[in-house]
Amino acid sequence: MTENLTKETFLKKVFNFEENKEWKFEGKRPVLINFYADWCGPCKMLAPILEQISEEYGDKIDVYKIDTEAEQELAAAFAIRSIPTMLFCPLEGKPEMANGALPKQELERIIADVLKVTK
Repeated sequence: MTENLTKETFLKKVFNFEENKEWKFEGKRPVLINFYADWCGPCKMLAPILEQISEEYGDKIDVYKIDTEAEQELAAAFAIRSIPTMLFCPLEGKPEMANGALPKQELERIIADVLKVTK
């Protein structure tokens, strides 16, 4: 199940950018975050794929979503200019971004390459 993040929960579960200038991951598992908006057609197409990924990977990764309309400060912090944009946060190393409604196969490839997680 994908979980909606607010700025408050993002600071606790992913990255406290108010306290840290350098990337410091706060999570216990690798994370995939989807930046979306309710009016975005490609975002609506991507949502069920992300739900499937959340179920199939179970407790190996956390899948979050951030509404860019409601959480404009978070969208600005990551310079989100187009949606959907996904942020992949591994346990070690820097996060990576991917833009657009990517097919499930491509998302699984990125999860394996960046998050170092397989089903």
